[in-house]
Amino acid sequence: MFPSLCRGATLQRLPGSVPTKTGWFLNQRNFIISGCIEPFHTAAMRKKERAVWVMARLNAQYPETPVPLDHNDSFTLLIAVLLSAQCTDKKVNEVTPDLFRIGPDPVAMASLDESEILATIRQLGLAKTKAKNVRRLAQLLLERHDGEVPASFEELEALPGVGHKTASVVMAQAFGVPAFPVDTHIHRLAQRWGLSRGESVVQTERDLKALFPREEWNRLHLQIIFWGREFCSARGCDGRTCSMCRELYPNRRNPVVTRKA
Repeated sequence: MFPSLCRGATLQRLPGSVPTKTGWFLNQRNFIISGCIEPFHTAAMRKKERAVWVMARLNAQYPETPVPLDHNDSFTLLIAVLLSAQCTDKKVNEVTPDLFRIGPDPVAMASLDESEILATIRQLGLAKTKAKNVRRLAQLLLERHDGEVPASFEELEALPGVGHKTASVVMAQAFGVPAFPVDTHIHRLAQRWGLSRGESVVQTERDLKALFPREEWNRLHLQIIFWGREFCSARGCDGRTCSMCRELYPNRRNPVVTRKA
């Protein structure tokens, strides 16, 4: 029996499924478990088996993965992600309607005074720096890219206030390029789920990319964030509380101390 499958459950083998060492098969997108009565566990899973289990559970929990930051196009997505640094998506979504009303595109945003942008986003952390970066970013889009958001990591990361994570979100969600943006939720959960040692955000990204199919990265990074916020938050779970942690490590006795992002 595959670890953490339920007693009395049946598992449907689907096209594209992969064999486990125990003889069961999991399709990484669409495996079906039915008749679950109570959980039980056998041998500890290997890392690849944990990855398959995680993907299956997340696909079942979150079949749809809407981008949590409100936006209208690639430009407003870029600005929203920039503003989300050290800030919640909820708070960003509270200020962007007014900001995008006066600066809906690079031309309009670049024409604003920095003080006008600051007045709109003042409640966000690092507001003054962000206001400066937003205005300069809009100006550079006009100067270098004909007012368009560039569809390359190198060009995005050359813009003020845009690091690798921000560029990854835009590449993934605006342009459909496979990327695996790692935020604090993903960095924390990858360690709790035994998918990465979490030595750095860069290493966590490499580890997750090596474990999961490239075509799944864009939806998977959102699914992990959703799970982290809903079930496995920094304070709400210590690696032994949420159902995913319990299923992956049923015999874990000590809390998991994760490295900071």
